[in-house]
Amino acid sequence: MALSSPAPLSDAEKLAVLRSLDQFREWHSLDEKRYCLVCGKIITGQQIQVASDTRGDGPQRLNCPTEQCSSIPMDWALPTDEILAAAETTVTPNEWNIAPTRAADSGVEPSAISQLGKLATQVKQAFDF
Repeated sequence: MALSSPAPLSDAEKLAVLRSLDQFREWHSLDEKRYCLVCGKIITGQQIQVASDTRGDGPQRLNCPTEQCSSIPMDWALPTDEILAAAETTVTPNEWNIAPTRAADSGVEPSAISQLGKLATQVKQAFDF
């Protein structure tokens, strides 16, 4: 099934969709953060993409906003204070929703990318994935 680009939703509609489609964690606001175990980015409810099939009459689905990341709600963990602190020291908030494909293309120093990789490994170990 081909998916359409993100559906235009009001904040209230988007929060309702997050609450109904994320069966793993509760959403109280669009400002809440999640840690994507696939791409290693901190994402917010505001950034999460809501898509449906190209006709618009099929079921909706939630997608990570990071380019080239195919994660879904089960891949988004509630970030601990340690995860948030580590993420904030390795990337700026403006970089949270951008997935670099290679260090040379991203403008992010390779050390920051390796730190994110280490952070993702630590989170996965903490949650026994």
